[in-house]
Amino acid sequence: MGNFEYIISSLPFLTTDYKYAEGQGFSQVMQEIRENLSEKDASALDFLLRGFQASELTPEFYTQALEHPQPFIREYFRFDLNLRNAKVRYLNQALGRPLETDVVTLTEEEVEFEEKTAVETALALGDLLSREKELDEIAWAKIGALETFHYFDLTAVLAYVAKLHIVDRWLILDEAKGRELFKQLVSEVRGTFKGVEYTEK
Repeated sequence: MGNFEYIISSLPFLTTDYKYAEGQGFSQVMQEIRENLSEKDASALDFLLRGFQASELTPEFYTQALEHPQPFIREYFRFDLNLRNAKVRYLNQALGRPLETDVVTLTEEEVEFEEKTAVETALALGDLLSREKELDEIAWAKIGALETFHYFDLTAVLAYVAKLHIVDRWLILDEAKGRELFKQLVSEVRGTFKGVEYTEK
């Protein structure tokens, strides 16, 4: 079984300048986390990481995700599927295509998409960068909701990784936004886990 308190309190990317340590990146951080997980928990992490690759996001993948034994993975990818379908419908409407073209519909009964209104509002923003930022903020809030009351367990680790993936994307797309999200991530962890030291500059 993984030592979750150790993993969460000693994550190497929690630096006060909101950047990875020299020579590190997302994949290196994932490897360090994986080394401290049990085989079963590492498998769950790897499944989550698969979902960050666009080429993996097939109906078969989402079916596996929604049947996964780990609750965070089930609910995260349920949200992710709803979000992606909302994007597809928006593009279909903009292009004059049938609304359901390329929408991924699974056999299970459709569950209400709680964030639907917020996502549709974000998609209506004219500026592409602003739209992506707003959608990622919705995703960030969803991840936060899914990790509520989870402190030193696998859900806490997976939620942290999902948030770091958002940060990592913005460090590439928009360094200022990436640093802002990184600072938020550090502050959240500092407020939850006493083992993390953080100094505001």
